[in-house]
Amino acid sequence: MPLYNRLKEHRARLGVNQQEMGRMAGVSRQTISQIERGDYSPSVTLALKLAKLCGVAVEDIFTYQEDGDHESEN
Repeated sequence: MPLYNRLKEHRARLGVNQQEMGRMAGVSRQTISQIERGDYSPSVTLALKLAKLCGVAVEDIFTYQEDGDHESEN
């Protein structure tokens, strides 16, 4: 699934590690790691929670792009 994210950047801006972010979001460090690597797509609820914790809109962290999509063409 072509879901891209900038969670690691936003987490670093907050100055928290994966363990702390997981605790704040109610998930494991492994879940945060998998999201950051793109190996796991979070539920809508978790994506919204992570965005709220980072103080940004969910679209600032997560981007969905299908093959062949070009944002400049939209």
